[in-house]
Amino acid sequence: MGSSQADKAASHDRIVKAASRRIRRDGIDNVSVAELMKQAGLTHGGFYRHFDSRDDLVAEAIDAALSQGSERVHAAAKLGGADALGAIIDAYLSRLHRDKPETGCAVAALPTDTARADARVRAAYSQQVRTYLDLLAELTPARDRDERHLILAALVGALLLARAVDDPDLSDEILESAARALHRYVDDPR
Repeated sequence: MGSSQADKAASHDRIVKAASRRIRRDGIDNVSVAELMKQAGLTHGGFYRHFDSRDDLVAEAIDAALSQGSERVHAAAKLGGADALGAIIDAYLSRLHRDKPETGCAVAALPTDTARADARVRAAYSQQVRTYLDLLAELTPARDRDERHLILAALVGALLLARAVDDPDLSDEILESAARALHRYVDDPR
């Protein structure tokens, strides 16, 4: 690849990474092409050398956000079984994850945005949900596989609530109580 093609690819990557972070932090509707291009060190006019439309950028950024945001979950899953599930619970329901949505799980950051997005975005989001459900099924093989839906809903729901409330103590309480309940459930699923 020539240096101009390499430069273009690097610029494209910077734009997508910036959009991925911004979308997870601020939502799809709050992403400004002009701001992203400035953040990537490029002019607004150069946008169309990289993307046909804002929707194309959003779709690519959502794909990147879903992939990047799930890296920690997949790393924890390598522990296997209950240890992996415990590590996922602790990482997912942590203050760090709550306070840094721009680097966290896009499944938790974007459910309402995705419900209103185009088919490409919804398909990517749906695929990531399926990936998480499959991963949870592998970590809980002795159980009814339908319980994986409950675990994922509890993780995402608790994180969403903790991010939404304006009381820091209540936010911490939501994270901590959800984590305790999930740990009890994982240890004794009766």
